[in-house]
Parts: sequence; C-alpha cells; structure tokens
Amino acid sequence: MKRILFLLLIFFTLIAGGTLWWSSVVKPPSAETALRDFLIVKGSSASQIGNKLEKEGFVRSALAFKIYVQVSDQARSIQAGEYRLSQSYSFFKLIDELIRGPAEIWVTIPEGLRREEIAERFASAFGQEESFSQEFLSATGDIEGFLFPDTYLFPKDASASSVVNKMRSTFDVKTAELKEGIDASNLTLREIVILASIIERETKTDEERPMVAGVLINRLDIGMGLQADATVQYAVGSSGKWWPILTRENLQVNSPYNTYLFRGLPPAPIANPGLSSIEAAVFPEESDYLYYLHDASGQVYFARTLAEHNENVRKYLGK
Repeated sequence: MKRILFLLLIFFTLIAGGTLWWSSVVKPPSAETALRDFLIVKGSSASQIGNKLEKEGFVRSALAFKIYVQVSDQARSIQAGEYRLSQSYSFFKLIDELIRGPAEIWVTIPEGLRREEIAERFASAFGQEESFSQEFLSATGDIEGFLFPDTYLFPKDASASSVVNKMRSTFDVKTAELKEGIDASNLTLREIVILASIIERETKTDEERPMVAGVLINRLDIGMGLQADATVQYAVGSSGKWWPILTRENLQVNSPYNTYLFRGLPPAPIANPGLSSIEAAVFPEESDYLYYLHDASGQVYFARTLAEHNENVRKYLGK
C-alpha cells in the first residue's frame, strides 16, 4: 500500500512539474513587439528549427517546440524560407505563423532549363501562374542563357522583373572570375553562352564537359555541323514537352536551331547553363576528337573519325 501511494505521489509530482514547465515555456519570451526576420534553410529538421528559435529569442524552449510540432504532426508543414516573427508571440501564435508559411520562399532553378521552364517554376512557387509567366517571358526575350541557375530567396509577391534582374545580376557575379578567360577567347561572351547552353544539355557530368566543349569547337573550326540533338529539341519543344525524344522528322525541321541542317552556332542559347558548362566553353580541352556519344548508362565515348564513331554506336548503342 505504501509503495502504491509512493508511486502515485511521484506520478502526480511529475504531472504537476510538467504542467508548470509547459505553462512557463509557452509564454511569450519577451514583450518586444517588433517584427524580425527569421530564416529557415532548406532541409532543416524540427530540432534545428527549435534550437534556432530559442537562440534568437522566439521561444523559451527548443525542446518544447520539437515535442509539440512532432506530436501534433505539424513539423512537415513548416516550409523553408524567411519569416517575420515577434518575440512577443505566444508559443501557439508562433506555431500558427510558421504553419501559415514564409513571407519569402526558396526557389531552386537547376541547370539547363529554358526560360519557359524557369517561368513555370517561379509562377508555381509564388502561386501567380498566368500573370507571372507572361511578364517573365516578356522580360527575358533576349537574355535566354543569362538567367543563372541557383537557389533564390524571394518574397511570394515578387514581380517577374525583380526575379529576372536578380538572375541576370547573379550571372555577372558568378562569371566574374572567368573574365580573363572570356576576354582571351576567340568567341564573344554571347557565343560562349550559346556554346555553354549546348554543353549543358548534351553532357551528364562536370568531368566530361571540357572534352565535349573541345569536340564542338573542333567542329566549328572546320565548318562541320554541330549535329547536337539538344538544339533540335529546343526548336521543336513545346509546353509540357520542352525536351522531347527526337524523331527522324524532327531532324529535318527548318529552324536555325537545327544544327543538323545549319552549320555554326544557333542564333541564341537553348538553355541556361551552370557555371561548369560556362567554364568548359571558356576553357575547352584540346583534342582531335570530332564525335561523342553516351551509352544507356550515361558513359561518354569519343571518336576521331566517322568510322570510329559508327563503331562506338554499334558497340555501345547496339545500332
């Protein structure tokens, strides 16, 4: 009997202590009402978010935050981005603000997208489908290739023009270290970006890009057609199928982007290349190769002559 009473005493003591602890940690950490920025980076766990909230004075207990959002199954509802929070918010008010979503959100633009695809990604992220895309496409008509792929933080109500300006200025910042190489190149900056956009779509890895760049430049130097599938994909691509599997009919399309029919570089970039593709276009690897192909696993093979290339096609593609 005494043992049971003792256990009950411990139980109620724990309950009382827990209640007191909980009631203290859900109170506002401060009377300061000013809104402050709070950034949640991509991939942050509930524990990491809680630790940062406590460190920056938005909650009294990181542990309480972690327990609550996990038990209530709300951890997955908290998005990465920048929030505007007050230290005067109660614990539950703060949770509500986080669940409501950030004032600014992260948008990742991978390498090799054409501007229509970039417009779609931002419009979807911002919830501004039609109006944003139209403004974005209008503002980027002559700067395809210069919209630098990166992860950006923007307000949800960001205008298309502000997004375009940021992407274009990021291109300048990221390529500044290449200026000496660009100035020394036989190609203009625009030609380098056109070549880089082809390299981006035609290659699989950073390691192969300088060699593929050298192959394409070798073809340009002798007046040989680039015969790059990606340029034809750009010519025939349409909404929902921007990079289609090509048919024999596609290879005959009468377009200046069809590098099977027209020699030299296409008139403009076909996509927005990343830094490694731009570097490859500026610093191509010299060789006497004129051909390349990828097998089903993505491995690249080079050849000097058409006969060698045809043998690679037979050996690695079974054609």
